[in-house]
Amino acid sequence: MTIEAADEREVPEDRHLRRHLGFWHLTAVAFGGVIGSGWLLSPMHAAATAGPASMITWVVGGLALVLIALVMVEMGATMPEAGGLVRWPLYTSGRLVASLVGWGIWVAYATNPPSESAAMLQYMSKYVPGLFSGGRLTPLGVILGLAFMAVFVAINWFGVRLFAHVNLAVTIAKFAVPAITVVALLASGFQSHNLSSHGGFAPYGYAAPLSAIATAGIIYAYTGFQGPIDLAAEARDPRRDIPRAVITALVLSMVVYLGLQLAFIGAVPGGDLLHGWHGIDFDSPFAQLATALNLTWLSWVLYGDAIASPGGSAMVFTAETSREVYALGKNRLLPEWVAHVHRGSGVPRRALVVNYLVGVAFLLPFGNWQSIVAATSVLGLFAYSLTVVAEASVRHADPERMANWVRGTRVIAPISFVIATLIFYWAGWHELRIALPVLLVSVALYAYQQIRHDQDPADLVNGAWLVGYLLALGVFSAIGTFDGQGWLPAPWDSVAVAAMSLVAYVFGIRCAARHLAAHPLPQRWRPLDDEEPAPA
Repeated sequence: MTIEAADEREVPEDRHLRRHLGFWHLTAVAFGGVIGSGWLLSPMHAAATAGPASMITWVVGGLALVLIALVMVEMGATMPEAGGLVRWPLYTSGRLVASLVGWGIWVAYATNPPSESAAMLQYMSKYVPGLFSGGRLTPLGVILGLAFMAVFVAINWFGVRLFAHVNLAVTIAKFAVPAITVVALLASGFQSHNLSSHGGFAPYGYAAPLSAIATAGIIYAYTGFQGPIDLAAEARDPRRDIPRAVITALVLSMVVYLGLQLAFIGAVPGGDLLHGWHGIDFDSPFAQLATALNLTWLSWVLYGDAIASPGGSAMVFTAETSREVYALGKNRLLPEWVAHVHRGSGVPRRALVVNYLVGVAFLLPFGNWQSIVAATSVLGLFAYSLTVVAEASVRHADPERMANWVRGTRVIAPISFVIATLIFYWAGWHELRIALPVLLVSVALYAYQQIRHDQDPADLVNGAWLVGYLLALGVFSAIGTFDGQGWLPAPWDSVAVAAMSLVAYVFGIRCAARHLAAHPLPQRWRPLDDEEPAPA
């Protein structure tokens, strides 16, 4: 079946989605997705990896995602569709590229609810014994984590309007508590000498803050801003509200995270730094620092928010992931029966069930926050980076289609792709040797679908550049200085990776042009489409 024919068949199913989300709901979705367990735990892991230079980690990671977000919101405003992040590569580059992107983003998204549940239980373990022991959830903790995940599904089960109202209320609290924490710690216990003592500002060199972008959960912490894009088909005015909501939430999140990192660095007692920054280890970082500073009231607030923040983020990702799985069913990477919208609620309920089962599969073997996010956060970044190839391809093939909300994406797109590749590489060989094979599993699924459905050699040719890009990245990681053999010395390893990524970007655009010449874009999402009144 051609993409055009499949698209026409899928439109009626899409129309059962409810367009209830306005600007403030979308902003709350984006901010609520970003501010989860990341703010509770990532500052400690970043400081343990890079010391005070972890401030650089948040800046570089945040700016990289701002650039990528600018391109993503342009696509979200131009082609608003449920699960757009996995649908756009199908339209522009074919099924092989879409399979790799869809698989990567599904794994990255589906691990959020179990990781957030683990973070909630880690904080709860102070008052509820028997939940967390030896750095892992106990059997009782796992059972309670599964129950939390079921609650997130239940809130999403009855419609996007209920989800949006609950999330808006939770998000207000999620902004207030980190802001109060920053002010209280800076006012009560900031030790400026922590910025320069204990090995200096960058005690482990300047490669450490770059590695921490992926391994300390920084990319994971910023992940979530794309929520309005995933829910674009349920926005009242996607062309106007999606770009504003995403950028507002992401910039505000950067400010919050930088404040939290600075406050954490300054509040760590000297006794905990006797063995350097690598030696810090708190089960509940900010709450324990508040207790050490005699801010008992703040520790109570933090332990309470340790449920609200991760829970709110998991609730958002439960909604987002269901739309991505719905889109994967439409792409035929997953069985098509998941691409179904429940008529009464306007929610892809089958996708919610599938994601819950995947979350169970991640929570049971890993059992703690750090091990889950370290293994999967780079997969989300990979999927984001392919959006810039899709945007450039659409702009070249059909410039009149573009929303043109973001100017300068011709320059932003290749820069974003290069930066995303560098962060992918900086994650280090230890993480990439896990992440890359996980991605390449989708090639086997693609081969199965080719044999069963398409048998299109042109699709394989047009998508081969991405497989080559991933293999080249694996080779550079193995021989480079980020946990590799060190045969390619710094900084030339990063220079070589950047050059390789730019070549891959050019190849990706050219292959997309060939694909679009044979498979023109569907005629939906023309500029006037979104000016029609939204359904009541």
